[in-house]
Amino acid sequence: MTGHRRRALIPALAGLLVLIAACTTSGGLGPVPTVPPTTAPSIEPGPSDETPSIPPSPSASPSGSPSSSPSPSPSTPASGEPSASPSTPAETMLVRAYYVLDGAQGVEGLVPTLRVVPKSTGVARSAMQALLDPDAVLAKYSQLSTGIPSGTKLLGIAIKNGVATVDFSSEFESGGGSTSAAYRLGQVTYTLTQFPTVRSVLFQVEGTTVTTFGSEGIVLDGPQTRKDFEAQLPSIFVDRPAFGAAAGNPARITGNANVFEATFRVALLDGSGKSLVDQQAMATCGSGCRGTFDVTLQYDVPKAQYGTLRVYFGSAQDGSPQDIRDYPVWLTPN
Repeated sequence: MTGHRRRALIPALAGLLVLIAACTTSGGLGPVPTVPPTTAPSIEPGPSDETPSIPPSPSASPSGSPSSSPSPSPSTPASGEPSASPSTPAETMLVRAYYVLDGAQGVEGLVPTLRVVPKSTGVARSAMQALLDPDAVLAKYSQLSTGIPSGTKLLGIAIKNGVATVDFSSEFESGGGSTSAAYRLGQVTYTLTQFPTVRSVLFQVEGTTVTTFGSEGIVLDGPQTRKDFEAQLPSIFVDRPAFGAAAGNPARITGNANVFEATFRVALLDGSGKSLVDQQAMATCGSGCRGTFDVTLQYDVPKAQYGTLRVYFGSAQDGSPQDIRDYPVWLTPN
């Protein structure tokens, strides 16, 4: 090939390369497709829990005066799930699942528990599956229950722009009155909004978005937030530490409350029921509105043991304890 023909081809080849590049990005072939959304959200867990571990299982379900001699089982962790073989250790993580702590008006309401699940990037899905499998928790703590009907299945979950769209089987909408229906909606909402990427929850049943839920016709006007289920909380709601989890030392207690003049009390009792500390606390709002609180309790115990976290407020009439709500917690020496 002569030098003249080679020089003539160079501009032509350059032009052809530019044309190919243009077609690849925005020409006849169209834009490069984006990755389709997945129904298994890949999100990071929320801020580390104030109760980063689950203590050994007590020999009996903790009550107002838990056992001071917890007897851990070497083969069954606190979650009630069989432990992995020592030769094939499985990675796990903690998620929060919300159930109902039974009691009188002002005491009954949602309560967080810690669940051990296989480690996964789909933490929202894992939390939902743990919530729908309550047998181990309800067998361990007789004072807990769930408003979610047995047999409810998770059909799908997707998270976009802070909204978790969760799809359940038809069992989710069956049975129970308005109280049960409201609790099950609240349980799901609180469980999913533990993650910082979820601000609200859109409910679906068998693929159809729910606008009126259950036989009582609870109106769901779009995605639901925690505020929509404040009626399902006790007067003093402790969100951390979780029910039956480690309190830490000092113990940090956080949550929200709606009590007279925003004032209430927080106490710790040891395994024999002896008071270790009992101090006044204040929420940021009260007497008709919910305010948050963040309290630190210093305490001293000679050995690790199950104890009781107790919250209550004094009657406006005579100061007598009202709405006493007890949580079993694992106490440790300084």
